[in-house]
Amino acid sequence: MQREELAGRIKQAAYLEGEFTLRSGRKSHYYLDKYLFETQPDILKALGEMFATYLAGSTTLIAGAELGGVGLAASTSMASGRPWVIIRNAKKDYGTGKPFEGKLTDGDSVLLVEDIATTGGQVLEAAKMITGLGAKVERIVSVIDRQEGARENIEGAGFVFDSLFTKADLGITG
Repeated sequence: MQREELAGRIKQAAYLEGEFTLRSGRKSHYYLDKYLFETQPDILKALGEMFATYLAGSTTLIAGAELGGVGLAASTSMASGRPWVIIRNAKKDYGTGKPFEGKLTDGDSVLLVEDIATTGGQVLEAAKMITGLGAKVERIVSVIDRQEGARENIEGAGFVFDSLFTKADLGITG
C-alpha cells in the first residue's frame, strides 16, 4: 500500500470528531482511535512494513508498549524477522513479575514503536524502562505524531524520534 493510500485508510478507519480527553489529560475536538486502525489487517500489515524500514543493522529487537504498541510490534517483527517484546504499563505481581514479556537483555538495541504520540509520556516511560535494564533504544517511531509536544519531549529526553505520519499528513488541522 502506498503511503498516501495508507494515510487515507487510517483516517477513514479511525478519525472521530467530538469532545475527547486524551491520555495526557488534554482536551481535543478530534480523536484517532488506534484500535480502529490497528485491527484492520491491511493497515496493520502496511504499518509493520513501514516500521521495518526504520530498523538499523544493529537493531536486535522491536518493542511495543501495551496495549496499543503490541500489534504494531508484532507486525513489524513479522515484516522484518526480528524478535519483539511487550513493555508492560505496570509490573505484574504474579508469575515472573517482569515489566516486559519476551526476551530483553542488557545488550539489545531496540526499535520502540508507538501508536499515537501526543506528549510522548507513555513511550518515554517504556523507553526509560528499556534503558534501565541496560538495553539501548535506537529510535522511537510512532504511527502518528499529533504535533502536540511529543517530538520535543522525546528528543529532550535524549531519544531519536520519527513518525510515519503527522496529523497534517492525515489532513487534520487545528
